[in-house]
Amino acid sequence: MAKILVIDDEKDILVLVKNVLAKDGHVITIVDDAKKLSVNEYTKYDLILLDVMMPDIDGFELCKKIRELVDSPILFLTARTMESDIMFGLGIGGDDYITKPFGTGELRARVNAHLRRENREKHNMISVSGMKFNLASKEIIIQDRKVPMTKSEYAICEFLVRNRGQVFTKEQIYEAVYGYERESDSSGIAEHIKNIRAKLLVFELSPIETVWGIGYKWE
Repeated sequence: MAKILVIDDEKDILVLVKNVLAKDGHVITIVDDAKKLSVNEYTKYDLILLDVMMPDIDGFELCKKIRELVDSPILFLTARTMESDIMFGLGIGGDDYITKPFGTGELRARVNAHLRRENREKHNMISVSGMKFNLASKEIIIQDRKVPMTKSEYAICEFLVRNRGQVFTKEQIYEAVYGYERESDSSGIAEHIKNIRAKLLVFELSPIETVWGIGYKWE
């Protein structure tokens, strides 16, 4: 099961796509106007289907706008089959094209193929918030650059990312990272997070949120 976002100004297409993909157990969100979504909302989905020809902002422009934040596959729905259009769409970060009119079998096959590939890659890689976590080498990559993290800093980031959206106290983070609880040492977590934030701010990223009176979470 995957969370899929579909954006198209044709409501009949939205209903069709939702009904077809729901047969595979996916949770489908349909939107007829991209302006209804904030930029951060796009990060919640495992795959995004974008219509190219929309009145206010076309799919190409929207793809360029969200690509740096979104690591999930972006597939275009379009009647434009010119090679130059296809090359342009793939060049700005699109992963595939589904031409209109399309068969329901083709739609399901292409979507599920991209989801299978994503699942294979995520065994050794987590992509979130414009960052890639290499679980094998314990490295964080941003914009093709390795972020210099200490072992403790990386471990804190990976723990928070694996539990994205949940709030943890300093004591809980310490126990999760080091395997045991020592209240006197948990205060060092705040210093580690301060250092992590400074290193990510170089890339204009600030994913760790302080929840006052409780602890921290990865947005």
